[in-house]
Amino acid sequence: MKPGDELIFLPLGGSGEIGMNVNLYGCRGKWIMCDLGMTFGDPSLPGIELVLPDLQFIEDRREDLLGVLLTHGHEDHIGAIPYLAGDLGVPLYATPFTAGLIRRKLEDEGLAGDVKLNVVPMGGEVALGPFRARYVALAHSIPEGNGLVIDTPHGRLFHTGDWKLDDRPILGDPASAEELMAIGANGGEGTLALVGDSTNVFNPLPSGSESQVFDGLMQLVKSRRRGRVLVTTFASNATRLHTLGEVAKATGRRLVLVGRSLERILQVAKATGYLRDFPEPMSWEAAASHPPEKLLLVATGTQGEPQAALARIAEGTHPIKLEAGDLVVYSSKQIPGNELAIGRVQNALAARGIEIIGDRQAHVHVSGHPGRPELEAMYGWIRPRIAVPVHGERRHMEEHARIALEAGVPQAIVPVNGAAIRLAPGKPEVVSHEPHGRLVLDGDVILPADGATIASRRKMAWSGHMVVTLVVGGKGRLAAEPVVIAKGVPVEEDEEAFLAEAVEAAATTFAKVGLKDRRRLEDELKIAVRRVARQWTGKKPPTDVQIISV
Repeated sequence: MKPGDELIFLPLGGSGEIGMNVNLYGCRGKWIMCDLGMTFGDPSLPGIELVLPDLQFIEDRREDLLGVLLTHGHEDHIGAIPYLAGDLGVPLYATPFTAGLIRRKLEDEGLAGDVKLNVVPMGGEVALGPFRARYVALAHSIPEGNGLVIDTPHGRLFHTGDWKLDDRPILGDPASAEELMAIGANGGEGTLALVGDSTNVFNPLPSGSESQVFDGLMQLVKSRRRGRVLVTTFASNATRLHTLGEVAKATGRRLVLVGRSLERILQVAKATGYLRDFPEPMSWEAAASHPPEKLLLVATGTQGEPQAALARIAEGTHPIKLEAGDLVVYSSKQIPGNELAIGRVQNALAARGIEIIGDRQAHVHVSGHPGRPELEAMYGWIRPRIAVPVHGERRHMEEHARIALEAGVPQAIVPVNGAAIRLAPGKPEVVSHEPHGRLVLDGDVILPADGATIASRRKMAWSGHMVVTLVVGGKGRLAAEPVVIAKGVPVEEDEEAFLAEAVEAAATTFAKVGLKDRRRLEDELKIAVRRVARQWTGKKPPTDVQIISV
């Protein structure tokens, strides 16, 4: 795939999933990339916290990649940069706040001198080969959420990034309806395609304004006459941080930030002109002796992440302590797939007599993504000829396509990761399927998510693991009784009897097969011992064989 005199859209992440956004646009032999995000591991990836996109397709064509344009600073849009941007060897482009977050990431990994990071002013333009991109401020839950107006030889694209409508924004100055209509009009030429956010498509109502959250949190915190109040929110939600700072000042409580990522966001926000009036946070040590009813704590861990501050507080392993009668407020949305993890943390809090309030009990959160009315409004302003839903699971994207068609968009096409879609000339169509996939960060090593290491670990997590060791003497006879070790095999109090039968099966197999064909012996030993495990447990644990000659 090398784009000719045409316009190609090719997602390598974020289509059919929420997170890990990576989108390529190709024209006249060249490519640009929009966003380079990551997502988080799940129970199918034991021991894995971070999941990265496989960029092999564009790495093989890096001489044709002109740059990476970043829309905003959320992890699912910039989180893979420290791990993958160095291999691409192309410049990055971001507005000041987003660039500040990226710079911190690169410095933490010792890569600040290896990746060229260009700071683009709000509303600024970037010219890259056949592409000219202009940043357009849109409301979101982080400062400097941006859409991208991308002009190409084949027409104008509007890549929305993450966005919402907010008529009373707390931070920033998002584009007005008139400005968006002008983008859609494009001097009379119109807009070829809108590539847009599908995350909140099933919400029949507008997402709401951050200013409304202030009222809800203010009422809730003011009504608490005793005990600590802890609010958990996404660390990157600097707008929510501003709101909580105002609530703390209005209620006479001292603010305490619990989580390094919150402190980092605050530092970058202040350095780029935001949160200048934010109250000075109190240290953890000082908070320990401060009157509980005078504290407002802000913590990370809204999605039940086991290493985040809230999970550790719930377990009692964090320096910050909560007691019965304290209140925890979830000022966040529950991301699909995280229900069990969130439930574990909330159950641990409830067991200690701590009250929990979420967005179903009080107005303490608004989404940063557009509901159905906002999508309809945006289509009315931009008036694209093609709708390309992204940033959602398949059900979100299909519903987004239906909304676009109902709003009068002539054509819609739902992408999947790896599908190269020709947007112009002619009607939109998939012209090829290119390599794509997932990588995992396992400790300090990046591996394929579907590779041998993760497959083996998954099998061990599900079924346990066994090792059979034979010691063979010089005459080809067993010099000692076979040894069988079983880890994670569900035999519990019957382990001794189970191992005795497994040892007997190994000895019988050796007597039958002998040492002449070593490979066959290893295979037969695995089969024999696994057969015993299956008879005892119904499982077939991965089994390794060691044959030691003495």
